[in-house]
Order: sequence, then structure tokens, then C-alpha cells
Amino acid sequence: MTGTEESRGSLVCVGVGMTLGSHLTPLARSEIDRADVVFAGVSDPFVEMWLREMHADVRSLQSYYAEGRSRSDTYADMVEVILAEVRQGRRVCGVFYGHPGVFALAPHRSIERARSEGFDARMEPGISAEDCMYADLGIDPGTYGCQHFEATQFLLYRRMIDPSAWLFLWQVGHVGDLSLARRGTGPGYRRVLVDVLSEHFAVDHEVILYKAPTLPIESPSIRRLPLSRLAESAISTSETLAIPPGRALDPAPGMRARLQALDADEAAVPVPAPPASHPA
Repeated sequence: MTGTEESRGSLVCVGVGMTLGSHLTPLARSEIDRADVVFAGVSDPFVEMWLREMHADVRSLQSYYAEGRSRSDTYADMVEVILAEVRQGRRVCGVFYGHPGVFALAPHRSIERARSEGFDARMEPGISAEDCMYADLGIDPGTYGCQHFEATQFLLYRRMIDPSAWLFLWQVGHVGDLSLARRGTGPGYRRVLVDVLSEHFAVDHEVILYKAPTLPIESPSIRRLPLSRLAESAISTSETLAIPPGRALDPAPGMRARLQALDADEAAVPVPAPPASHPA
């Protein structure tokens, strides 16, 4: 490899999962070890301390958050500080909690920018809050199907909601925040959400507020309550709203008979015998 190639910067964004020390994949650990500099956008100071035990140059991204500051500006600054090191020819690893591509704008933007400037950049998957939620709530997404929306986007746009499937609303603690600068929103914003959800689910329908544990000594937070109580409930910005199906699956008219007819047609076709073998 030439000197020019050796100094060429690169970027990989990895996830450490949700629970400290439990979800880090061998591949993510290898990328952290091999990096020249590591940027940390994680959920807990203990996770940052843990990363510093793995690498000598870990730089926190938490300082870019501030009360009253738009998260759009925060993410833009994160992208710039990451790209500045890539442009200096360094091997950069961005470490983010959960999955680096799930509800994480900075990793996506950093990778897009790096690639547009001609640098090698990629993402490696991690265990997300969604993965933890399926395990902790005992949900198989293939049983009834799932719909996932960011909570404020769910309010702002008309979405085709299927009440016979699970509905997951992410960042529900921020629901209705158009400024992107608040630490959370209050009961009035959640009442608007309840009004919209009431168009699809009964007000006494049980919903679940879920939070994955971030430390090994913690248990998942699972709060079950009727939809009517959602507005007055205190909700953290790290909780996800999970809404079980509110009605039975509605069979498509004639579809089962159509598929059964195809089964019968295929069963009636003789299976050709395998060709006879010939000696070499």
C-alpha cells in the first residue's frame, strides 16, 4: 500500500446495542480497536467510560446537545466534527447506542457526506430498542405484522393505519415538538396524539410504554395502561409506545380459495421421473 493510500481517511459507524457490555458485536469491537479516533454518541456516561477502556482517543458527542438548541443544528455539528477527522486521513469510528442506523440522523448523514467526498464509509448493524422490545414483550412481528412511525410525523401526515397489526410510535416523549429543541412535550401534545389514535382504537384499548434497559443491573420498563390515560402519564424521551392489534385480521375475500385451487392444480401435475444414470 502506498503512503497516499495509507493516509486516506475512512469512516465506519457501529452500534453498541442498548445494554452496556451485553450487545457489542465482535465486528463492532474490532472497528473500535482499529480506529485512530472514536466519536461516541451514546446514551449514558457509563457507556462512555466503558468505551474509554477500549480506546485511548474517545471523543464524546454529547456536548453538542443543549437546552433550547435545535437537534438539527446538533446533528449538523456532529457530522462536521466527524468529517473533519476523516478529511485529515484518519480511520474514524462513530459509536452510537442501539443500532447506528435506527433513529440516528448523524451516522447516516456522516456516511453520506463521506462517500460524496470520495472516502470509504459504511455502517455496521447493532441491537436496537426494537430488537429488545420484541424480546421483552414477547412479540413476533410475523404474527400480525407491524407498523413503525416517528410520533410527531405520525401526527403531521395522513398514514394508512391497520388496527389489526401492531403499531409502534417512536420518540413519543417528544411528540408534537416542531422546534426540535425541547427535552420533551407535555400532556396537551399527548392529548392530540390520543385524539388521532382514538380514530383507530377504543379509548379503553391497552397500550404499552416500553424502555429497554441500558445497564445490566436494570430491567426493562414495561407500563401497561388504557389509551385514555396516555395523555396524563409522564413519559420519558426514551420510551416507545407499543399498541397491540385492536381488531382481528380481516380475511381477503376469495383469496384462500384461490390459493387452494393453485395447490390442487399443482398436485394434479405428474412429477417427472429423474433421468436414468449412465455409467462413466
